[in-house]
This record gives sequence, structure tokens and C-alpha cells, in this order.
Amino acid sequence: MEINKFIPLASPDINQQDIDCVTEVLRSGMLVQGANVLALEKSFNEFNKSKNAIAVSNGTATLHLALLALGIGKGDEVIVPAFSYVATANVVEMVGATCVFVDIDINTFNIDVTKIEALITTKTKAIIPVHEFGLACDIETVMQIASKHKLLVIEDAACALGAMQNGKHTGTFGELGSFSLHPRKSITSGEGGVLLTANDELAKKLRQLRNHGIEMVDGKMNFVGAGLNYRMTDFQAALANSQMQRLDQVIACKQELAEVYFNEIKNEAVVLPSVPSDRNHTWQTFHILIGDNKNQSEVLAVLKENNIGANYGAQCIPATEYYKTKYQLDAAEQFPHAYRAYTKGIAIPIYEKLTKEIIKQIANSINRL
Repeated sequence: MEINKFIPLASPDINQQDIDCVTEVLRSGMLVQGANVLALEKSFNEFNKSKNAIAVSNGTATLHLALLALGIGKGDEVIVPAFSYVATANVVEMVGATCVFVDIDINTFNIDVTKIEALITTKTKAIIPVHEFGLACDIETVMQIASKHKLLVIEDAACALGAMQNGKHTGTFGELGSFSLHPRKSITSGEGGVLLTANDELAKKLRQLRNHGIEMVDGKMNFVGAGLNYRMTDFQAALANSQMQRLDQVIACKQELAEVYFNEIKNEAVVLPSVPSDRNHTWQTFHILIGDNKNQSEVLAVLKENNIGANYGAQCIPATEYYKTKYQLDAAEQFPHAYRAYTKGIAIPIYEKLTKEIIKQIANSINRL
């Protein structure tokens, strides 16, 4: 059966309840950070079994604030997976620190933990492991390495709200956990992000940094340090918090759709993603690999002709112009798995608006590649 209507790669599921929550805030006139931001932070803590949630303006801001709060800057090295959205590395550059890239495990698209220790030097201060596409990396091993070498861990869980390893939520292992609320994520505020930390002092510092360095003392503003305006608006928070109420159902729906892909994709030239037994997958992205004899651009064009929105999944950051030039890197040689995931990876639609029948039709198109 042909697909006769274009299926975008992603499409946020905004329902009437979400719209009503936003409308209520707009009519109140209280638009900036307020009661709804506090409610969203409470929802994040309850869902993730975390202690402190700090909502901010976007997912990149979370990582930037994390580095600032931990005092990471010029002269420091930060270990970053070679395959992620470029923001993971950009924030390291923006605080004046140096990126040290690590190749990935091609089966999970997450950082290859067996390659981390060889890259640790006296200048290494932190690791930013990414939980790519909604699957936790082997964060337990990352934490063991960090403890052994006295390193800080900032989890980039932008795609992985609800993902776990051995029953513990991503974003709650390291000093800080970072989430994005971009429209491609499980819930969205348009732009937005949330940080998690178990450290009360760190949470206090982050709240100051997101709001011009302000600390409220006896109901008055006290400027205790330099800060930024990374606040989230209250209507953004209302939109996201409304969706938080059905997050479990959203994840369950995506897991059911992923199972259809696993059952229906039969193309021997396509490698399906892998899920280790100690983890769940929340399927922010269903990311397949095509064979060496297939051209990524041509496959994307064919899928588009068949009314299927698809794209590459993430960047091999060392292959991008800035990082390749600055660090004099040969990505294909030095990070072969990240480069393969970048040049042979295809992200295909998976979101709660889609039916199992549509997923079967997409799978049939992939089988014909």
C-alpha cells in the first residue's frame, strides 16, 4: 500500500488540554517564570525520583549552565562522544574548555566506555556522556570511571527523558543531568530545558545563574554574582507540564511502534538499533544503518518521494568544519563508528500520532530500498 500523505519525521502531539493550560497563563498576564515553572520542576522531580529540577530556556542552556556552575573553563578538558548533536561540544567551546572526543559503540550509538580512560589526562575535568536517541549509555561504567579519576559527570539526556539503566533514571547518575524540551522530544515546550541535581548548593547556584545572578533575600532581589537570562516562561512550562501528565503513555506508545519496526523491517541491507538488556529505550529517534553500498542522500530522497520524512540522526562532531579544522581531526580514521553512524544513519518517524499501520507502511518502503 502506498503512503499518500506526507509523514514528517517528527510532529508534537499537542492536545486541547495543553492548549487550555497555555491559554490560561496567557489570560492571566503572568507570563514569565512563575507558578507553572515550579509545577514543571516538581513534575520532573516526581517522575525521575530526583531532588532538584531547574527549568531553563532551552536544552543547550542547561549544558552551558552546568559547565558554568561546575567552574569548568579555560585549560580544562571535557570528554565528549564524537556522535551527538553539535550543541554537546559547542557549550564546551563556549566556556573556553577543550573537547576531547571519544568514538561510540556502533550498536547503541552511545559513547564507547572502553575508550574513555585512555583519553584522561591531568587536564580532564569532566565527562559529558550522551544518552543518544532515547537509550541510556552505559552510565554506570561512566560513573565508575569518573569516580576512579575524580571527574565530574554532566549527563546529556536531551533525548532520553524516561530512559533508565537498571531501573535508575538518566539524568540522576552524575552531578548534573540535562534534558531538552525541543519539539522532537517526548514532551515539548517549543524551546526549553531542565537540569537535575541531587546537590542543593549546586541547584541554588544554577537558579542564580539562570536569572542574572539574583538571590531573593527577605523578598528582595540581591545580585550575588554575574548571571544570564536563561529563564523559562510560564506559558512554556504550562505546555510541558500538561504533557508530563501523559509521559508514561507517550513512551509506551513509542515502544509499541518500535516493536512494529523490529517485526516488519526485513531488508538485509538495514541494521536495526540494539537495546542492551539492562536498559529500556524511549525512542526519541528510531535510527537505522544502511549498507555500505547504499548512499545516504539517495536513500533520504527515495523516502521523501514515498512521502516519508527522514534525516540523518546526529552529527559526527569531529567531521564538522569547525571541529575538524580546530582540532586537526580525521573523523573517518579516528572515529570510524561515529562517522559511520553519521554517514550511514537514517532517522525514521516514530511518534504517538502515528498508527501501527502507518509504521508497517514505512517499514515496507524501507524493505524496498
